[in-house]
Amino acid sequence: MEPAVRLTALIITLNGERLLGKCLESLSFCDRVLIVDSFSSDKTEDIAREHGAIFIQHAWPGNAKQIRYGLDWLAANAPTEWVLMLDCDEIISPELRKSVLDAIEAPGDKTAFSMARRTWYFDRFLTHGGCYPDRLFRLFRPEAIRIENSGAHQKFVPAGPYGDLSGDMLHYTYCSFMNQLDKLNDYAERGARDLEAQGKKGGVLIGLLHGTWRFLDMYFRKLGVLDGRAGFLMAAHTSFYTFLKYVRIHEGGWGAPYEHGLSGMDASEHPDSKRG
Repeated sequence: MEPAVRLTALIITLNGERLLGKCLESLSFCDRVLIVDSFSSDKTEDIAREHGAIFIQHAWPGNAKQIRYGLDWLAANAPTEWVLMLDCDEIISPELRKSVLDAIEAPGDKTAFSMARRTWYFDRFLTHGGCYPDRLFRLFRPEAIRIENSGAHQKFVPAGPYGDLSGDMLHYTYCSFMNQLDKLNDYAERGARDLEAQGKKGGVLIGLLHGTWRFLDMYFRKLGVLDGRAGFLMAAHTSFYTFLKYVRIHEGGWGAPYEHGLSGMDASEHPDSKRG
């Protein structure tokens, strides 16, 4: 059992070597850093240990459950009054650092604090389209927070009074269009399964309607147009993700000819036999 401390940063990782070092440098004001890793195959562990973080591994059970595992591990092995939750592609700005320290020094009756997340996309920090301030509850007393799955992500819900912090958490979520498409594919799959579990209906038409509305909402109603080309690209990719999420609720019969047999069809009659 480690001695109790005032502030511990908790980070969930999987192959996070790209920005983990910068993330950990921005957390030097924390008493302790715990990294819960899902068996990374890159240099995540080496970077974590170089920066003095506690590094443990746990098979991925989903966002909310992995974070809960980290909180339970802290309670049992390294108790802390406050938890600062980050992803490995997020960095605490100097202004936010000061705000965090001020909040835990004199929290009053607050059990959680929200912070603004500023996302870098394509060639700038986005300031419109619903992307900013994107306030999230990431500083909280571990016994006073509820964690819920929200599609491919998670949602933190404070159990008591809460406040807002000044300063930004800087988010460098993608490093290329290829990287974004890889993530969107994963997010869409997890989002589809979440919608399916809720009994939501899917399909091409529903996907088109939701995707179109998502683009119009981000780009026009929430003024993503003011972010220039980056704003258009973010709205277009988000629209595509939304379409994929709904169309994937029903997977179709991709492998049906082989999974169910050819049912008396001569092999020469199968459509694939006529291809060059």
